[in-house]
Amino acid sequence: MDKQGTVQLDEGYVLIMKKKLFVLFASNAVTLFTISAFAQNTGIQPSQLKLWYEHPAKSWMTEALPIGNGYMEAMFFGGVGEEHIQFNEESLWYGGKGEWDKYNGGNRENAYTYLPEIRRLIDEGKYKEADQLASRELTGIIKGRNDNNGWEGFGAYQTFGDLFVKIGQSGVPTNYIRELDISNSVATVKYQVDGVNHKRNYFASYPSRTLVFHFENDSPDGIDYVIWESTPHKNAAIELRGDELIMSGHLENNGMGYESRMLIESDGEKVTFIDGKLRLKSTKHLTLYLTAATDYQNKYPSYSGRDYVTLNKTTLNSVKQKGYSRILSEHILDYSNLFSRVNFELESNNRNNIPTNERLKAYALGNKDLSLEALYFQYGRYLLISSSRPGTMPANLQGKWNDQTNPPWASDYHANINIEMIYWPAEVTNLSECHEPLIEYIDKLRPPGRKSAKDFFNAKGWVVNTMNNPFGYTAPGWGFPWGFFPGGAAWYSRHVWEHYEFSKDLDYLREKGYPIMKEAALFWLDYLTQDSEGYLVSSPSYSPEHGGISAGAYMDIEIAWDIFNNCIKACDALGEDKEFKRKLMSAKTKLLPLKIGRWGQLQEWKEDVDDPSNKHRHVSHLYALYPGNQINPVETPDLIDAARVSLNARGDDGTGWSIGWKINFWARLLEGNRSYKLLNRAMQVTSDDGVNMVDGGGVYANLFSTHPPFQLDGNMGTAAGMAEMLVQSHSGEIHVLPALPEAWPTGRITGLKARGGFMVDVEWTAGKLNLARITSPIAQSVTVRYRDKVVKMNLPKDGSVVLDKELKPLD
Repeated sequence: MDKQGTVQLDEGYVLIMKKKLFVLFASNAVTLFTISAFAQNTGIQPSQLKLWYEHPAKSWMTEALPIGNGYMEAMFFGGVGEEHIQFNEESLWYGGKGEWDKYNGGNRENAYTYLPEIRRLIDEGKYKEADQLASRELTGIIKGRNDNNGWEGFGAYQTFGDLFVKIGQSGVPTNYIRELDISNSVATVKYQVDGVNHKRNYFASYPSRTLVFHFENDSPDGIDYVIWESTPHKNAAIELRGDELIMSGHLENNGMGYESRMLIESDGEKVTFIDGKLRLKSTKHLTLYLTAATDYQNKYPSYSGRDYVTLNKTTLNSVKQKGYSRILSEHILDYSNLFSRVNFELESNNRNNIPTNERLKAYALGNKDLSLEALYFQYGRYLLISSSRPGTMPANLQGKWNDQTNPPWASDYHANINIEMIYWPAEVTNLSECHEPLIEYIDKLRPPGRKSAKDFFNAKGWVVNTMNNPFGYTAPGWGFPWGFFPGGAAWYSRHVWEHYEFSKDLDYLREKGYPIMKEAALFWLDYLTQDSEGYLVSSPSYSPEHGGISAGAYMDIEIAWDIFNNCIKACDALGEDKEFKRKLMSAKTKLLPLKIGRWGQLQEWKEDVDDPSNKHRHVSHLYALYPGNQINPVETPDLIDAARVSLNARGDDGTGWSIGWKINFWARLLEGNRSYKLLNRAMQVTSDDGVNMVDGGGVYANLFSTHPPFQLDGNMGTAAGMAEMLVQSHSGEIHVLPALPEAWPTGRITGLKARGGFMVDVEWTAGKLNLARITSPIAQSVTVRYRDKVVKMNLPKDGSVVLDKELKPLD
């Protein structure tokens, strides 16, 4: 033990420990907790991870339940006389060159020629004039505003259509249950009418690229069903070809070709197909397999050319060969491989026998329900798996669930917090594969992003600003200040770096990750300018969606520090690009230092102008605290205190995503009780589905997080924050239970990931660590912290060590 109380363990000792614990780690099915007296005696049992209700949904946004496979998503209502299922395909978008022949990603050639004048005006304190000039010459270009189609040229994510199934039996249902089991990603509707039992199973198969809806009843003679589809898109053709119902057309907005095909299998008799409606008679079993695609391809600059008709035909041919049972078993195996990696249990009274909407109401009244909080954590993981899988596009603002043609904020890729937040839990909650769609998408933004960097800033590298669509819109938005955020590419690059940090995949870093990061850093090397004191600042600069024009909004400085710092680490990891590393290190030392303002706050701007009474939802200048790691309690305690002052001033209210961000902030400040207070606030049930930019955060009855309206980022930010309360690894060590709240006195979590690729399992009792297991995928050293105790050790490849409450290896 050294002077600081750090225990040094050599590799040989860990190898001995590994042999002693061989039986424990020989199978993934056997965990640390099988030898724990805690696990045997606390009474904690695996939760039933289900959302369930005793009535059909009335509202799409607040009550319908989501399923998805990344390619397609659906929301089902569970109606008795008539089922309504709304569905989406990820690439169906208005906008792009098909909508407006002058579309070029929003770029203005030679807009950068106005930069010197804008910077001069800022330096002279003529902020109004600078803002007017920037707003006129540095905004991106769209065709215009249309109340029906949103922002013309930019476009919007689209609903694909609706599936209806009318059930030919009338009567009052009894024993009605509508549920979504997120442990296997299968939804169920069941009830009885006049002695006939009805049951439906719904799921979204990723291996089969198909939505599956299975209806059955036990009527001796079967019952009648009527099936039809509809879409809000004009001129769609709906036809029945054999056993396939096909809906196809071209969007009237931009000409994008689309098609859905639904295979219909039943033991009933097909009676008629009139006016787009298929009537089935005397049916006991009915299965619908729905797939859809468009001609969209993420290939700059055309963004089209996929043979979507052949893709759909191939998909359904495969479905026909497999059959329902095989597709279901493949789906459960595929999904469970991801979802089952993490188990989270809190000791609490079992309230799973209460409908989810009633549990939420009781929770809002102050009734303790820790298993509901664990369910909400896992629901975030469910939503990410359901909306982001390898080979798909990344999740958007609504995670690909959208029932409108003009959704809020176009349901786009918002790069000034929202899309990043959606992917915060990807690595730490052991869903690294679900991170891949974002990284692939980021990589393909580089060509259009280079043009925006050149046109607006005469800079090398690439940029993306606040609003981004699938057609390469990387220019600033068409309004200031919200539209201007050239830091988007560097923020995206943090995800690229994190994917490496959690995997230690050097081939990925060399071939894909580092090239993306390097180009983002090149932009900042060009864009930063020297101020009167010789520091590097960004000019012009806006703190995202808050405040006016400036030179040195601190989020820009922190993002520049972050991309420089991570690129330096990448150069070291790869052992290459030494000259570029030298440039980065030099620029990093010249960045404007973070400042503490007149009332003790961490300044949001270079000037000390922060308003202590301001409650704005964005807290962008705390990027350095989370998701960045520029400030931390050990190395920068004064800045940590200033961040706490700023966060207290902003308060605990906000939109759903804002509250989620604050949960992570307070976890990084090691204040678990404050994080928990915000978790409780995030889970307050609401029915407000309008637009509230101030304090409308909460959840709907279906556990969708509210901005309001629904946005996926609130779900994901909260899930990431809960993980951050239990395990942190951003400061070069694995910190277990860094922000454990008093409300979670006893619990366990298995399968979380830490930087370095470590797997971390933790259990605790009476608010104190009981056991922790650390597993490494490669031979490497690790430092583990719990409170004031620290242990350093070397782990071999696939080696594990179990530590007790004193961080001593378990005999």
